[in-house]
Amino acid sequence: MALISRKSLQFYSSSTPASRSILMTLSKRLSFISGQRKPQNCSSVAMRMLCFKDKSQYMFCRKNHVQLRIQSLSVNETVHLCGDTGSSPKSDNRWMDEQLFFKKLSSLCTSKEIFDFLGSLEVMSDTMASGALQRISEVEVDDNGVKNPEEVLENEVFRALCFQFEFESSKLSNTGLLNALQALIKLRIDPQSTLMASLLSEGEERIGKGQLTVKNLCALGESLLELECPSWATLEQIVNHMQEKDIEKWSPREMVMVYKMLQVTVREGEQYQDLLNRMNSVTLTIVSQLSPKFTSIILNSLVVLHQAQAVPLVTALCKHSVKHIPYFTGDELVDVLEALLYFGHHEQIFTEVLETHVPKSIFTIHPQTVSKIMQYCCRKMILSKPIFDAVAEGFISDADRFTTDQIADYIIPFGTLNYLPPSASSLFGKLETILHTRFGHFQPHTLLKLLHSCVLIQRYPVNFLPKIFSPYFLQQLQAQPPGLDRIATSQLTQLFLTVTLECPLYEGPKLLPKYQVKAFLTPHSSLDVHLLKRVKTGLLYLLKKRTYFASEVSTPYFYTVDIEIKLDEEGFVLPAAQCEEVHRRIALCVDGQNRFCVNSHNLLGEEAIKQRHLQLLGYEVVQIPFFEIESLQNCRKMADYLHKKIFPHTYGLGC
Repeated sequence: MALISRKSLQFYSSSTPASRSILMTLSKRLSFISGQRKPQNCSSVAMRMLCFKDKSQYMFCRKNHVQLRIQSLSVNETVHLCGDTGSSPKSDNRWMDEQLFFKKLSSLCTSKEIFDFLGSLEVMSDTMASGALQRISEVEVDDNGVKNPEEVLENEVFRALCFQFEFESSKLSNTGLLNALQALIKLRIDPQSTLMASLLSEGEERIGKGQLTVKNLCALGESLLELECPSWATLEQIVNHMQEKDIEKWSPREMVMVYKMLQVTVREGEQYQDLLNRMNSVTLTIVSQLSPKFTSIILNSLVVLHQAQAVPLVTALCKHSVKHIPYFTGDELVDVLEALLYFGHHEQIFTEVLETHVPKSIFTIHPQTVSKIMQYCCRKMILSKPIFDAVAEGFISDADRFTTDQIADYIIPFGTLNYLPPSASSLFGKLETILHTRFGHFQPHTLLKLLHSCVLIQRYPVNFLPKIFSPYFLQQLQAQPPGLDRIATSQLTQLFLTVTLECPLYEGPKLLPKYQVKAFLTPHSSLDVHLLKRVKTGLLYLLKKRTYFASEVSTPYFYTVDIEIKLDEEGFVLPAAQCEEVHRRIALCVDGQNRFCVNSHNLLGEEAIKQRHLQLLGYEVVQIPFFEIESLQNCRKMADYLHKKIFPHTYGLGC
């Protein structure tokens, strides 16, 4: 341990020539990065900070106009810093002074107050000095950067402290070194400056010598992750050292930091998978201790690291996240939702808590967070009326400030899940206004999906379809990946069929045949083969011959009919292959669970528009939903049900 007294470096007032010389030298070694002030050859970086403890102690002593000198101290002396668990000789009154120092420091709210306080001290340890830097970063840095950069970085106390940290880095305690590094990163000091290079180099050297504890390693790792271009080799070195430690003794914070480091160090294959397996097992035992922030970070790490096999941990984290929903930040909730989507996990209680949280907070939640909530509902087929109604109100109020992607994310789920909120008139009126003013700002594929979702729920964008069917827009679609793929051409074709069938007054451009598909792609409404087989068995029992109905029938109108029955003018069933004397066509829609919203009898948009269009094309549509037939246990009961549904006028007449 070392003590710096006042004879090795002086703190002069800025009016003295000697002070100017020292500060000038230091100013060449410090580079400040901010949006308002950017010297040449400086790279931009935004940083945060974290406090950690350490073994040894480096003392800074200060008096006006008095030199500092280095004196040796016992290497066994330790320091307490903000909750450190180390011990120190109770007979040494310096430690009580240090406690009072941090108590006083925490009460100061401006950098000027802090610098005045530091200027009044007789003795200051390196952990006290680094703690002061951290407090300065806390009061002076906000989301926009350093609030008063010149006031901080031109202050002679700040410069003198930095000067000593740079040139005496080898004598610093681990706590002093790492806390100073984190504070300077938060203050946007250029990582290429000699000050930062000295501290980073010292940290790397201590890794190699095995001088850093688990807590120290995690602190250094966090600092490296905050740099714009972190040293991958150093991060790997830290992770390799962590592998040798007892994982069961790691704190939740340490576990989280290793997950974060692994996100950037694991590049391919099974690298570190053994470590991850052990971490996943131990994390499972501490899930109940995880804060909202730690929960979201670990879930995000499991996604990035492709830990699909960690099912028990994912399940536990998802259940644990439910109680944190009101306390997640927007970004944290986004990470949790992305993990739920990635792992295909769904908790009903999670949706129920969202249904309480979103309506109360819709006007304060960031639009990107709401976008992710709607994506989650859409992909999980969750029609939550409290959420959707609140989102509609939020859109009506604030959509002018949304990005085009956010606008699409808000609206598309309404069409996909076939739901019109009570405020539908205002909602789509607002959307139309936005499209008139920002039509050209949307990416082509985003715009197509948005307009297609509108027609699913009978909201017809006729004013914009001439542009959609124009050669110019179609060329834009073709040029933007994935181009005019099957999904895009299906949506274009369904838009065209919709205006043809439902908007007879539309006289704009038509969609050329070369852009039309032969059959619609219905990714969410595939046929339930098992359910179809049960219905066909019942029909065979009812009609006596298999020739009287056909299944999975392609039509000239892009749709596929699940089961088709043909009738003559007198209502008798015709053979399915007969094309003459067909007076009526009955389309049986065998709707399995996948054609409905989750835990609901609400048809999805793509199935609702299909049944609507089949009716307009002349079919008599008979819906056979899964929830009406799942309890029918034999062919006779199924046949009786089908008779009543398909031929209600003859049911009960003994025909």
